Amino acid sequence: MDLLLKNGRVIEPGRLDGKMDVLIRQGRIDKLIPTTKIATDADDGVLPSDIPTIDLQDKIVTPGLIDMHVHLREPGQTHKETIETGGRAAAHGGFVAVCSMPNTDPVNDRAEITTWIQTEAHNHGTIQVYPCAAISHGLHGERLSDFEALKQAGAVALSDDGMPVTSSRLMREAMQRAKSVDLPVVSHAEDLELASGGAMNEGRIANELGIPGIPNTAESIMVMRDIALSEMTGARLHVAHVSTAESVAAIRWAKSRGIRVTAETAPHYFMLTDQAVKASGTHAKMNPPLRSEKDRQAIIQGLADGTLDAIATDHAPHHEDEKRLPFEKAPNGIVGLETSVSLGLTLVDRGYLSLVDLVRCMSTHPAQILNIPCGLSPGAVANITVIDLERPVHIQAQTFQSKGRNTPFEGWELRGGPILTIVGGRIVYQN
Repeated sequence: MDLLLKNGRVIEPGRLDGKMDVLIRQGRIDKLIPTTKIATDADDGVLPSDIPTIDLQDKIVTPGLIDMHVHLREPGQTHKETIETGGRAAAHGGFVAVCSMPNTDPVNDRAEITTWIQTEAHNHGTIQVYPCAAISHGLHGERLSDFEALKQAGAVALSDDGMPVTSSRLMREAMQRAKSVDLPVVSHAEDLELASGGAMNEGRIANELGIPGIPNTAESIMVMRDIALSEMTGARLHVAHVSTAESVAAIRWAKSRGIRVTAETAPHYFMLTDQAVKASGTHAKMNPPLRSEKDRQAIIQGLADGTLDAIATDHAPHHEDEKRLPFEKAPNGIVGLETSVSLGLTLVDRGYLSLVDLVRCMSTHPAQILNIPCGLSPGAVANITVIDLERPVHIQAQTFQSKGRNTPFEGWELRGGPILTIVGGRIVYQN
């Protein structure tokens, strides 16, 4: 598809920031031309007049956003989500690509499942799905999967997300083997014994509500262990869904030592605290749980100073009936694909991050961590997100493309959001 995007502010962190026209030819970026350029017939800056054109009027044009932590639920739990519905939700949320977690049914611990996921995503033709494969067979933490075969099939990372790798010996072996195939290990940092029986953050709110709590150390102890194993093995470690001040401090220390660690957090950890459980009930139940205001501020500071590299949603759809269960029995997780950009823009509005920082956290950094294509250079595949900073956003779960309605942000009024998602030169979402 050929397309001309006119008069947008093009941002690619470290490379581009200015008003430009973007010409797309046959699914690839053909030219980037500053709108201040005075074109003549002999000038390379001349743009064709017979091509479909969208005048963006100073909207923000970025390399396509990438959500590096998503639960698409398929194969298996299609009553919660499918690759098709999750792909539509991602496109509406401004994402051109997602990294799908392996805790499906069956678990993505074999090359044929990795291949099936990619084929299914290709057949639906919305966004790109990059599978994260399981560290251990069945997520049981006993025997390693075949990392070489999984990478050859298209896996871009390894994780037992949803379950920690409890055995330090097995995690060391996993990191050694992951290093040999050059794949990052994504750590679900949770000490199951410390977290046992807990359903929300340990503290005053849990005591008021009579709900068993999970201490910060259930996360940070395992973060520290995996940092030590990364330093020992030289493997690339990526820490998922960081929620505590102690974890941020440990990751900052590790980076200061040159250890190969990166980390992500999610919008709910910088927007909410455990107070949200009072208002939203099970729609504010996730793992790790929402923490204290001190932790929330530490997460924001970690994003601001680069300790935390990425913002990912940990999109985890559940059926409404499951979330209606009593708090301690209800499953963990919320949906996030269709709210992430608008929530991230609140950090920009409040002065915590620059717009360039936000694009880095939601596009170029995830691409670098997963070693997948991203960028607006001429010749690159045209995967592009366009954001309107003034778009009013009213969060209404019943309008989501996702099957999941489990969000604590129901009814929130926000400013700014995606208006155009282009994948391979094709418009897959336009508002």
